[in-house]
Amino acid sequence: MSLLSAILLGLVQGVTEFLPISSSGHLAIAEQLLHTSGASNVPVFFDVLLHLGTLFAVFVAYWEEVRAMVVEFFLGIRDLTRRSTPTPVPPARRMILLIIVGTLPLFFILPLKDKVETLSGNLYFVAAALLATGCLLFVSDRVPKGRKTEKSATLMDALAVGIGQAIATCPGISRSGTTITVGCFMGYERSFAVRFSFLMSIPAILGANLLSLKDAVEAGIIWGEVPVYLVGVAVAAISGYACIRLLKMIAAKGKFGAFAYYCWAVGLVTLVLTYLQH
Repeated sequence: MSLLSAILLGLVQGVTEFLPISSSGHLAIAEQLLHTSGASNVPVFFDVLLHLGTLFAVFVAYWEEVRAMVVEFFLGIRDLTRRSTPTPVPPARRMILLIIVGTLPLFFILPLKDKVETLSGNLYFVAAALLATGCLLFVSDRVPKGRKTEKSATLMDALAVGIGQAIATCPGISRSGTTITVGCFMGYERSFAVRFSFLMSIPAILGANLLSLKDAVEAGIIWGEVPVYLVGVAVAAISGYACIRLLKMIAAKGKFGAFAYYCWAVGLVTLVLTYLQH
């Protein structure tokens, strides 16, 4: 893989992983533009590293929340052994429970993992999914402002957001856009909807990488290209962090409309180009 390809794919991953425009959909399109059509032609190990780069961006952007949850996790284990529970339950501990519940729907996608991945090779599907993402974002701007945070959100709220995350495993459906929109429908405060979406991505990205790591080892790792991969990872981490900061500001104003028009434009262009190629 060339250095330019690694930088471009890292930039695409970092920008589209967090902005509500679908990283999987854009990567599928970018791979064809780089003449590496299909996920199988992009080194699996590089793909794993790219996702770890964006995961690092989440840890940096939400370090205080992550640290608080790690502390509460161990305090919760201690309280379980003592058969005692603080009242009220600390917000960070409630957040852990909400994230666990929100992650559960992904387990139902595991048996369909291979079939879902093959959809990235169908640009008609990717284009249609991007159009659907645009509709979600357009609607999200018109949802009344909610007030729920980790202190008041229910387990059913988290489960609904988790179902949205499971659906967003399809290429072209934005994970962040879907989970934030569903969170807004559930009455989440907009800033909390964004924070919950990104924190919930931690177990999702880690789980996906663990599943892909076996494939990466079986496919073989070209150690000579690892320095090039690391450049792409750095680009993904830096651009991902910048996009998280940007989305925080946009969410506070409730202005996702621009992303909706962007998804519609990319979806339509992809449809036209795919039709002309065939």
